[in-house]
Amino acid sequence: MTPTPSSSLIVVGLGETLWDLFPDGAVWGGAPGNVACDAAGLGARSFMVSRVGCDSLGDQGIAALESLGVDCSHLQRDPRYPTGTVAVTVGPAGDASYVFAADTAWDNLAWEPGLEQLAGAADAVCFGTLGQRSKESRETIRRFLVVATRAVRVFDVNLRQHFHSPELIRDSLTLATVLKLNDEELPVVAAACGIADENPLAAVRQIAERYGLRLAALTRAAAGSVLVADGMVSTRPAAAPVIVDTVGAGDAFTAAVIIGLLRGRPLEAIHDHASRLAAFVCGCRGATPRIPAELRE
Repeated sequence: MTPTPSSSLIVVGLGETLWDLFPDGAVWGGAPGNVACDAAGLGARSFMVSRVGCDSLGDQGIAALESLGVDCSHLQRDPRYPTGTVAVTVGPAGDASYVFAADTAWDNLAWEPGLEQLAGAADAVCFGTLGQRSKESRETIRRFLVVATRAVRVFDVNLRQHFHSPELIRDSLTLATVLKLNDEELPVVAAACGIADENPLAAVRQIAERYGLRLAALTRAAAGSVLVADGMVSTRPAAAPVIVDTVGAGDAFTAAVIIGLLRGRPLEAIHDHASRLAAFVCGCRGATPRIPAELRE
């Protein structure tokens, strides 16, 4: 079978997009936006579906996305609410913590007629819990996912602060075909699903089986990562020799998994590429460094 070229694939980031406010400066980010940027860096046609304010931060955010190859024709402008921001604190080990601004533009993502066509054409869509913290955005995201029947629908759990609930997690799993989560999120997701198995691999497999997922990915920081798909399991040790910060590493991992799945690559090849790309991002400041040619395939 001839692999599908990345340039023919349509990947959509759906949900929050915002500025990460580091102590030494601001970097454009948000998990779905990061995945969209990384997918574009890997050669896909990448779109961002979100909302920013009619302000300078919104202008700069659109420019940042477009500079990394993301199509912003479905990125809405809000005349009332500001572009989203999040205060990021990076610990001694490079781990990050976040405090999100309330009542921002991406909380007011509205359904527009053009989204129907994009959803129907999408090969993959990435969404999470944070983008669904408001009723309006949650309804828009779910409507998009219901229309995107042919797409790989990636639920990147992305638990932040108190912006999630067991019901939200379960509802999102029913809309997904792929799950991405980390080792801190796994116990929360397992509990939401009524799974009490303390073995991480067993818990991931049970979640995947219960919701009929095509693939489940668990990232475990220094302990590496695990992919589960079609009864197969792939494990990898951590591959980051130098850590500047971990912001965006999981999103890069997700983007590589998406492209690998869509191109029909073997599970081990998908995992190898995702691990190497995540390690590269860990060695850079910010979530979406430009991807070098040797990491694009």
